[in-house]
Amino acid sequence: MTISTVNATVEAVYRADWGRIVATLIRSFGDFDLAEESAQEAFAAATDQWSREGVPNSPAAWIIQAAKHKAIDRLRRQSRFQEKIESYAFEIDSTTEQPDPFPDEIPDDRLRLIFTCCHPALAPEAQVALTLRTLCGLQTEEIARAFLVPVPTMAQRLVRAEKKIRDAGIPYKVPETTEIPERLASVLTVIYLVFNEGYASTSGELVRSDLCAEAIRLGRTVRMLLAPYPPAEVTGLLALMLLHDSRRDARVDEAGDLVVLEEQDRSLWNRNQIAEALPLVRQALISPGVGPFTLQAAIAAEHCRVARAEETDWNQIVSFYDRLARLQPSPIVSLNRAVAVAMAEGEERGLELIDEIAASGELDEYHLLHAARADVLRRMGSHNEAAMNYQRALELVTNDSERRFLERRLREVNRASASSA
Repeated sequence: MTISTVNATVEAVYRADWGRIVATLIRSFGDFDLAEESAQEAFAAATDQWSREGVPNSPAAWIIQAAKHKAIDRLRRQSRFQEKIESYAFEIDSTTEQPDPFPDEIPDDRLRLIFTCCHPALAPEAQVALTLRTLCGLQTEEIARAFLVPVPTMAQRLVRAEKKIRDAGIPYKVPETTEIPERLASVLTVIYLVFNEGYASTSGELVRSDLCAEAIRLGRTVRMLLAPYPPAEVTGLLALMLLHDSRRDARVDEAGDLVVLEEQDRSLWNRNQIAEALPLVRQALISPGVGPFTLQAAIAAEHCRVARAEETDWNQIVSFYDRLARLQPSPIVSLNRAVAVAMAEGEERGLELIDEIAASGELDEYHLLHAARADVLRRMGSHNEAAMNYQRALELVTNDSERRFLERRLREVNRASASSA
């Protein structure tokens, strides 16, 4: 087997199963650092050993067993953990071929991991960051980009969060029903950010379908956990993810390039997911406790319920954004609202709102601010100014598909500018 084939297999297992592998190791050893480091060592060993011996029948099971052995070796080097070594030793099977490495439990290890990371003793931003790293395998640099903070700042947050879990003895479990409400908002935020990382990856190609599917599965699990009367935001989040994911196949073309919403082939949308999600949106909107996820789902529903982009009710979308801005004010919500206003009331008004946001400086390093301004200017025929904004967005974008899309738009406005000169 060639090294390139082995590397591709290892990469595929990493992308699909990192979260489950680390969650399983944390359950076994109760130590985040040990689980992550052992998993990383096992993946490195896999590349070498599989090149010589071939890929095992169950690659994820091989990784788990190899990681457990490496964790045991680490503990053996620390004499104070002798008792732990003895208690863990029985878990290490003599073979690395286990057909079912992940127990089929609801709630499962990944949900335990999320609730552990979302303990109220941790700062909210640390809860989310820690889960993104342990469950999704994101690098500190990727998480820092998602939070728009410097890498050293994010690294410190992660170190402090892991230390807090160890020092406070935070248990690795789904809490009792009475304890869930105080963690639920953070848990839902984490699940959505897992989905968002899959839907619009911070690096590489645009879509990671494995993370989207994992987030939807976790959303369903939480909703089941809180049945028969799940809160509005639990239902709203599941609807939101289903609606966004329903458009997945239309978001990129055959070359892997981004296709914006108004240009997508709607025949490629997953109508079964839309049909499942629309009643969930209605249910969430009439339930007490409507929040940001429900309102975002309502916005997504307005796009998904019409057959053509021209039929979109932009005034209704603006009204939902008005509610969202009152409930959860942020510069990104304001930016999305400004884009909707440009569609509903005209480009000039939308540009005024975008310029107000830009003047605050809060989103100066956010590529979508400059991309949105460029698009409005393009529609207005201001090609030279649009080109400058597309160029600024290109300096900031990290996703390959988005970069190619912005490069195409830049070429278009440059050609338009040259032809009108």
